[in-house]
Amino acid sequence: MELKELIAVRPAKKVYKDGDLAIKVFEEGFSKADILNEALNHARVEETGLPIPRIHEVTKIGNQWAIVMDFIKGKTLTQLMKENPDKFEEYMNRFVDIQLLIHSKKAPLLNKHRDKMHRKISESGLDATTRYELHTRLESMPKHTKICHGDFHPSNIICGEDGVDYIIDWSHATQGNASADTARTYLLFCLEGDMRKADYYMNLFCKKSDTAKQYVQKWLPIVAASQLVKGKPEEREFLIRWTNVVDFE
Repeated sequence: MELKELIAVRPAKKVYKDGDLAIKVFEEGFSKADILNEALNHARVEETGLPIPRIHEVTKIGNQWAIVMDFIKGKTLTQLMKENPDKFEEYMNRFVDIQLLIHSKKAPLLNKHRDKMHRKISESGLDATTRYELHTRLESMPKHTKICHGDFHPSNIICGEDGVDYIIDWSHATQGNASADTARTYLLFCLEGDMRKADYYMNLFCKKSDTAKQYVQKWLPIVAASQLVKGKPEEREFLIRWTNVVDFE
């Protein structure tokens, strides 16, 4: 494998192209457990038949771990949205349909979303009263076992030149309540400062899935608390405001 053609740079990792392969290389010192868990999540989702690149191997290149998978020729949905702003509604419909397809599948061996959220709330640094309210709310939510992507964003959809929309980056995948996954996507749009896109997405998802918006909103304090764990100072004030359970009653 040759790491000559750099095609993407993300925090703590770089993606290279080598022929028909994409090689995601992690920085030295990146958690081995997290890398192996990402590969395992990906492999388990592959078995559902969802359109995702196939993993070929997990290996080491020098002192760095790498995941080797199919290279998908195409553009991300984010790129297409920027290039064709007049097609915004068409692309958002496509985006939501892909998420609904994900939620229609099950992978019983994936980690449980509820367990992950409880852990994140405990690690959030919020005061004990707020943590208690969030843990209590999480326990009260209906228990489902649908596949949740965990980082579903247009940048993680590659619209292949073969006409297939491929879903990438399964490092945060769990099984759980689809509305939690929806709340997470809404939060990602809000953190980008694009409230028009966020609100359009929320309304469209709720319409297509016949889900009450109030039900998705009940997840917002929980996903905001989980995002706090990332420790981004520029997001902290916004997220803390969202973790106030009373505000979403």
